[in-house]
Amino acid sequence: MTTRRFPDQFLFGAATAAYQIEGAALEDGRTASIWDAFTRVPGAVIEGDNGDVACDHYHRYRDDVAMMRELGLQTYRFSTSWSRVRPDGGAVNPKGVDFYSRLVDELLGADILPWLTLYHWDMPQALQENGGWTNRDVVERFVEYAGTMHDALGDRVNVWTTLNEPWCSSFLSYTGGEHAPGHTSIAEGLLAAHHQLLAHGEVIRELRGRDADLNLGITLNHTVADAADPSNPADVDAARRVDGQFNRWFLDPIYRGQYPADIVEDFRAVDADAVAQFEAAVHDGDLETISQPIDTQGVNYYHGDFLAGEAPENPPVSGGPRTERKGRSPYPSDAGIHAVERGLERTAQNWEIQPEGLTRLLRRLSDEYTAERGVTLYVTENGAAFDDVVDADGQVHDADRVAYVRAHLGAVLDAVDAGVDVRGFFYWSLMDNFEWAWGYDKRFGIVRVDYDTQKRTVKDSGREYARIIAARAL
Repeated sequence: MTTRRFPDQFLFGAATAAYQIEGAALEDGRTASIWDAFTRVPGAVIEGDNGDVACDHYHRYRDDVAMMRELGLQTYRFSTSWSRVRPDGGAVNPKGVDFYSRLVDELLGADILPWLTLYHWDMPQALQENGGWTNRDVVERFVEYAGTMHDALGDRVNVWTTLNEPWCSSFLSYTGGEHAPGHTSIAEGLLAAHHQLLAHGEVIRELRGRDADLNLGITLNHTVADAADPSNPADVDAARRVDGQFNRWFLDPIYRGQYPADIVEDFRAVDADAVAQFEAAVHDGDLETISQPIDTQGVNYYHGDFLAGEAPENPPVSGGPRTERKGRSPYPSDAGIHAVERGLERTAQNWEIQPEGLTRLLRRLSDEYTAERGVTLYVTENGAAFDDVVDADGQVHDADRVAYVRAHLGAVLDAVDAGVDVRGFFYWSLMDNFEWAWGYDKRFGIVRVDYDTQKRTVKDSGREYARIIAARAL
């Protein structure tokens, strides 16, 4: 068996998000976020689950950090809760800030690098009631929040990520209706995406002005969009539009200072009024702000897409949550886009397992966007939900997840071997948690959480990941 070593500077970590693990939803001054409100909407989340308690990390963070240290994690990617730090988007809440200060101290004491994400989807509900991300005023509120976090943690935290997966918190949330706030408007999705990117740029400018040595960036989720038949123009066009709406809509403004013109025209053909609202919202100077130089791009990858222009006879089972609430496609231009089965193994969510797609994605990002600009890539989320079972010995022998982790780490090494500057991997997620519209129905963790007792149990995948970290090799 060949041993493949990781580069000396390569970081191994795991990731979580505030609303998914913290709990303490109304404790110590925290007020409702859009997810607290959305989980109360009948049929929006499987079983009506919510994040009121989740993994109770707010009270158990010291034990959780000790667990991270036992696993050998070098870095921990977490998000801070806007609703805890500046409740209702208003004045600073000292108790909320103090929680993150204590968490950072605990991480540093365990020799774990804090990797902070400012926004992982938990906007204060009070701001949403004033339009949320569709209201340009929220950009200033976000900069205030970022400044508060830097005031408190800037002496100890060097890596700052502005947004996590803005595609999800704009198109999936304001157009598709699957995520909070659950709206189904093309115009709102476009406005939300633009204002999030603008907020990203303004925060990069603000933090860069405070400390030029900070490592600043954004995390985007990506797909690899393949035409089912590369010789069929309809299939090729379906792949182009998915790539444009999912990948290029965010990459092009950040790296090139422009929105993809072909996708703007696709949107115009569907909803000219929505595009008119979007174009009016893009003010002079906005794209220059959005394209502020960054140091790091986080890459979240779970699977690609195999696409056709006509509906297949046997379409694959949807990978979305089977909730009672109706939404619409998160793609504004969705006509003639159909997923096609290609025989890959799938996770418990019916997501394809496609590690080679990660290699291709990293190479494409490097070749077309990051390398010439000196931006470093990190895989900031990659993981899988499987139907874990606790065996008679009290352990979780999740061989499928072990194979998944090994395959995707191998895919990262394939990209490194091809010359891509990718310097780290964060497994999603450190532990089972509230999985958005899926509630607690799906488990992604390398650590099992018994939600009744809050007992943590390291799964076989967690032990294998720890072994890989210790050896720094596959």
